[in-house]
Amino acid sequence: MQAQVQPFFDPDTSTVSYVVYDRPGGHAAIIDPVLDLDYASGSIGTASAQVLIDFVTAQQLSLQWILETHAHADHLSAAVWLRQQLGGRIAVGERIVAVQQRFGELFNLGEGFAADGRQFDHLLMPGERFRIGTLSALALFVPGHTPADMAYLVEDAVFVGDTLFMPDVGTARCDFPGGSASALWHSVQDVLYALPEQTRVFVCHDYLPQGRTFPRWESTIGEQKRKNIHLRADTGEAEFVARREARDANLALPRLILPALQVNIRAGMLPCAEANGRQYLKIPLNAF
Repeated sequence: MQAQVQPFFDPDTSTVSYVVYDRPGGHAAIIDPVLDLDYASGSIGTASAQVLIDFVTAQQLSLQWILETHAHADHLSAAVWLRQQLGGRIAVGERIVAVQQRFGELFNLGEGFAADGRQFDHLLMPGERFRIGTLSALALFVPGHTPADMAYLVEDAVFVGDTLFMPDVGTARCDFPGGSASALWHSVQDVLYALPEQTRVFVCHDYLPQGRTFPRWESTIGEQKRKNIHLRADTGEAEFVARREARDANLALPRLILPALQVNIRAGMLPCAEANGRQYLKIPLNAF
């Protein structure tokens, strides 16, 4: 059975969110939804997430899952807000706990923050199978960008999060805490490139390379193995690690990393209001 896939590109964060479903009137999952943030004003918005709701409603879909591939550093998650509007269960890889522990300490979230994954409705184990209506889905553990990344294989389509990008963009950075270029090489070569070559690949971001003026988000495993500019099927581990680490050493941090991590390790839940009734996100000085 072929998964039905509807992409939604957010130009502000270069993020691609997906609605994956079995049929109109059937069941669906949303993958990596975006909550809007105007950083200058501190204003939160839901316009990007509302577009997902509009599609789910128009197709008369029942939302079963809101799937996060990892704790994103480049956008805030709309998972909690979408659950409030549509229902469904928020899921992420079970190793999110290690990420929560690291960044819970960094942001000094205190005893009120439980670094045990309870903010999510379900923690997916590597190799765990689940269903989206009549579609069969499989959680694939693909660390490297972070130590907790998951990809989701839904029938003939794999949603790779921040592992592979489009072939003319390459692969994700590996210099965040707990990241590893060697682990990413193994995740791609041993897990993703082991899938059938005709498997459709859907990426989480498209950072338009020089010479391309329109976003893209779909390729195939075969195309990635032949054409990915950072990691083809014939790219050795040592070669990839050296190039990835050299490139990462010159990359700026994502614009939204500080607010995004605080929200995303909470499954998209905003901080509780303080005594004056206002909510706050922290900026740890000289942390990176």
